[in-house]
Amino acid sequence: MEVVQEYMQALYESELYPEKFICHYKQGNLVDVEDPTTGKRHKLLTFCTNDVLGLVQSEAVKQAAVDAIWQYGTSNSSCSVLSGRIDLHRQLEQEISEFKHLPYTHLFVNAWMAMQALMDGFCHLAINIPGFSHTRETLILTDILNHGCIVSAVVNADNRSGKVFSHSPDVRVKPYRHCDMGDLERKLRRYARPGDRIMVISDAVFSMDGDIAPLPEMLDILDNYPGSVIVMDEAHASGAIGATGGGIYEHFGITTQSVLDRGIIPIIMTTFSKFAASAGAAISSHSRELIDLLDVSPTSIGTISLAPPLTAAALESIRQVRQNPELVQQLQANTRYLRSRLLSEGFTAVGETNVIPVIMPEEINPKQFARQMMEEYGVWVSPIWFIAKPRLRITANALHTQEEMDCLVAAMVATRNGLSSAKKPVSVS
Repeated sequence: MEVVQEYMQALYESELYPEKFICHYKQGNLVDVEDPTTGKRHKLLTFCTNDVLGLVQSEAVKQAAVDAIWQYGTSNSSCSVLSGRIDLHRQLEQEISEFKHLPYTHLFVNAWMAMQALMDGFCHLAINIPGFSHTRETLILTDILNHGCIVSAVVNADNRSGKVFSHSPDVRVKPYRHCDMGDLERKLRRYARPGDRIMVISDAVFSMDGDIAPLPEMLDILDNYPGSVIVMDEAHASGAIGATGGGIYEHFGITTQSVLDRGIIPIIMTTFSKFAASAGAAISSHSRELIDLLDVSPTSIGTISLAPPLTAAALESIRQVRQNPELVQQLQANTRYLRSRLLSEGFTAVGETNVIPVIMPEEINPKQFARQMMEEYGVWVSPIWFIAKPRLRITANALHTQEEMDCLVAAMVATRNGLSSAKKPVSVS
């Protein structure tokens, strides 16, 4: 423990440790937040929630969660393959499959488990079967800015429990430069071998940069590798891009069937913590065998199934999205408005989605900027200074009004001006 204690002391002293606030009340985008270090409370307008469609406060969604508790209790107390599967799971899987246009879906308690189970299952299969031999190596190409759940899963793909127990063949993982299709193509030409099982995996919308993966170009490259698999993590794409919030395939006007017709296998991960007012994740595929395999992968078999209220909330949320595409249209309109306002005031707002990173000048500390926004203007934004290039990570949602977005921009301008003035040297006559 000495190493941990020494490291954490250095982290505290460097001011890289993130601030953690306690929320006491939420209503729409208004929150009551406590600073646990001082005990001070703030009433804030938030621009750092991932509740992109505002469904967390939906009466229908809340009632669905309550009803599920009365029918099933608060937990299933087991994994799906034992006694933990309920009818709500089947309904949610069917709803996701229809939403993503892939017929088979498997639920998980979060995205990290979903990605790890996918890698365990796809790369190493599951339990040993007498007389069955798995000899084909797997080559995984991954965007260098993929979410941590992908990074964790792929870097462990060659030493996870599947390989330890089944003696399955090697997995080779090669990163490619962010959204650089020339680099992806070069890496495939260089590293793909005859007989390899090829997987390309990417965020659909990148969580820190707010940009969209170039799916059409990715598919064009994979045309040269029949049978290859393309995995899209749609955590920030579902409910946010595409005319009805269907995600990256709808955004580009591509059907999953057309991808299959090209000899490429699409797999989609959907998460519920952003657009679906809940928690949990799902893997969807055209292959029933792959989805059944996930049931017996080492990651799945010992993990509790998604709790009834979370399942019900996600189910009702997805139904709300599919029945009310105007929610998605409002989100996209708000995104365009807020981005244009930030750019007009000289802020460097990158990306193209409702995830709006504002890159900060080197002389401005995002943590200090966000703290001043909170204390002086009652606006809450997320400062990022310890895992990416310093920035404010702002998220627009469907509930924001133009007045609220104007309030954010005005506060940012005032804070920038105040900090810039404080850093100017005083002239001596």
